[in-house]
Amino acid sequence: MKLVIFGLSISSSWGNGHATLWRGLYAALAALGHRVVFFEHDAPWYAQARDWNADDAGLILYPDWASVRARAQRELADADAAIVTSYCPDALAAREMLLEAARPLRVFYDLDTPVTLARFAAGDTVPWLDQRALRDFDLVLSYAGGPALRELERVLGARRTAALYGHVDPRVHSPAPPKDHYRADFSWIGTYAADRQPALEALFVRVARARPQRRFIIAGAQYPPDFPWGKNVWFVRHLPPDEHAAFLCSSRLVLNVTRAPMARMGWCPSGRLFEAAACGAAVLSDGWPGLTGFYKPDEEILLARDTQDALAAIDLPDAALQRIGARARERTLAEHTSTHRARQLIDMLEQTALERAAPACSAQPISAQMEAI
Repeated sequence: MKLVIFGLSISSSWGNGHATLWRGLYAALAALGHRVVFFEHDAPWYAQARDWNADDAGLILYPDWASVRARAQRELADADAAIVTSYCPDALAAREMLLEAARPLRVFYDLDTPVTLARFAAGDTVPWLDQRALRDFDLVLSYAGGPALRELERVLGARRTAALYGHVDPRVHSPAPPKDHYRADFSWIGTYAADRQPALEALFVRVARARPQRRFIIAGAQYPPDFPWGKNVWFVRHLPPDEHAAFLCSSRLVLNVTRAPMARMGWCPSGRLFEAAACGAAVLSDGWPGLTGFYKPDEEILLARDTQDALAAIDLPDAALQRIGARARERTLAEHTSTHRARQLIDMLEQTALERAAPACSAQPISAQMEAI
C-alpha cells in the first residue's frame, strides 16, 4: 500500500507526542513493504528541535499549503489511503483535497480523541474539524478505544471507527546502560499540560518533598517559571528520543500520568507508557478505565491514586521493581510494538476498502470488529 499522511509532526518530538508514534509506524510499515509519504508544515519551533532524519523522500516539509498543494495532489493520485490527523494545521484543506481525489481511502486519525470530544462538547473551536465534523471519512481511527469510538460516531458523525492505540519501536526503546546524569529514584518524561498538573503534583512533586534524600528528574518542554520545583528535583528541557532509553533505565521508578480528558474517558494509554515498559522500567501510573486491558496491576505495572500510594511504590525494594519492569517489557513486546499496530492498521484499511467497494455486502461495522485490538 501507499499511504499519504497529513500530520502534525514526524521530524521533531519537541512539545508533542505525535512524532515518536509516527516514526514507529513509518519504520514498521516500510519494513512490511508499504510506502509512506508524510506532509508536515515546516513550523519554526519544530525546525529548531529536529531529532529525526529520513534518508528517503518520505518526509515532505512545506512552508504553507499553497506551496505544496500540487505535490499533494500528485501523491494522492496513486495512493491507496490518505490519513489526516488531529492537530494537523492544514487538516481542513487536506480533507477538501481528499474529497476531490477518487482513488484513496479517506481516513482521519484522532490522536487526541478525548481532547477533541471535550472541546466539541464545550462549544470550543476544534481547528482540525468544521461543521462537517467526521462525516466525509471512510474510516476514523482513534487513539482512544472503548466509549470514545461510540462518541465519535454519535457526536461527530463518523461512519466507521476503530481504535489504533499507542505503541513503541523496540529498536529505539529497549534496556540501555544507565547514565550518571540521569540517575534518579523517580523520573517523569512529559510536556507540561495544565490539566495534568494536579496529578503530577500529587504523584511526583509531593513525593519529592516527602523524600528529600532521594533524587527526582523531570524531562519535557513548556514548563512554566512558577512550576513547583524542589531542591531534589532536576530538569531536562528537551530529551531527544535516542536518549529516552538511557533516561528511563537510569531511574528506579518511572511515572506515567495521563492528561485529564484521556483519563476520564479511559482506554487511552500514552505512548510514554509503552516506551518505559519496553525499556524494562518499573512504571507507576495513575489509574483510568481500561488500563488493566494493557498491563496487569501489581505484576506488570504499579497504580497510584494519591501521594501515599506513590510513596509506597518508591519505597519498594529494587528486586520488586525490577521484576515488574521485566514483566512489563515481556507484555509490551508481545502486544504493543509499532509492528503490531502497523499490521492492525493495514488490516483496517483493507477491510474498509472492501466495505467501500461492496457496502451492501459488508459485515458488522469495523468498530465492532477491531475494538478488541
